[in-house]
Amino acid sequence: MKRIVLTGGGTAGHVTPNIALLPRLRELGYDIHYIGSYDGIEKGLIEDQGVPYYGISSGKLRRYFDLKNFSDPFRVLKGYSEAKKLLKKLRPNIIFSKGGFVAVPVVQAAKSLHIPVIIHESDMTPGLANRLSIPAATKVCCNFPETLSSLPEGKAIVTGSPIREELHAGNRLAGMKFCGFTAEKPVLLIIGGSLGSVAVNRAIRQILPELLKTFQVIHLCGKGNLDESLTHTAGYVQYEYIQKELPDLFALADVVVSRAGANAICELLDLHKPNLLIPLPAASSRGDQILNARSFEKQGFSEVMMEEDITPELLLSRIQTLYQNRGTYISAMEHSDASNAVAKITAMIEELVGV
Repeated sequence: MKRIVLTGGGTAGHVTPNIALLPRLRELGYDIHYIGSYDGIEKGLIEDQGVPYYGISSGKLRRYFDLKNFSDPFRVLKGYSEAKKLLKKLRPNIIFSKGGFVAVPVVQAAKSLHIPVIIHESDMTPGLANRLSIPAATKVCCNFPETLSSLPEGKAIVTGSPIREELHAGNRLAGMKFCGFTAEKPVLLIIGGSLGSVAVNRAIRQILPELLKTFQVIHLCGKGNLDESLTHTAGYVQYEYIQKELPDLFALADVVVSRAGANAICELLDLHKPNLLIPLPAASSRGDQILNARSFEKQGFSEVMMEEDITPELLLSRIQTLYQNRGTYISAMEHSDASNAVAKITAMIEELVGV
């Protein structure tokens, strides 16, 4: 039996691409196991998929002063020992790592046991955890052509990010029924991320009367960000968060306004949705969303607008331009190398396993 160990954790972005691989790996006959932290977000997400889960000790390697910097190296060493013991027991043919600090000891343990490792890097520039892991990797997958220059020659390949199979199964009519929309106007989908974006939410609501002259609007505004005064506005629906119906909402959307997290924009690329990206400001992140957005803009997949440049008038103009030029963006996305990542990555897994 072919056996694979998946690893990665710390945020949902380090887990959902692993989950996206599960259906195809099962079709190919893999016995799938997962190594994550004892109580990270990955534990519940993976156990919900019916995959055997093993927790190991995990520490964060910080580039700033923190008292935990004195104790976390010992947690990492403990995690390495635990990972090596698990891998000896499971004897997998291959490891696939989505990153996060819990993956570092797993990758290093795999190297010591001569188990091939595939790493996936979502952002334009590798984060610290993946930078520590890359020397031990057999292959490194990435989302952006620009990332290739940051990775060892011969190891790296642009694959895009694995996208959940169910996102491709959305039904436009079901989305229309769910939102109470008609077929008379195009649909604009606003995605502010799991926490929402105060700046984007405010600007969208300021131009809502103008938007509704052209569009029907689905606004995913984040937890605690509903505006009750707009509840009964015709052609406008708002939700804190959507999970089950999200594929139908994507199928319904003609254009999208979104943050520029790597997984989110790869979903838009794979679904060929024309988009306006508003990346997190550099002050709120390590600047990766800005780099991601600029790459997509350069490749012709996206319009980009900086949060600090938002004015109601400019945002309205950019959305209208996006819709008018939507065919150009769809064409560019259809010709991208960074799509159908599940097929590319699983083919690579099969090759390294020797099937």
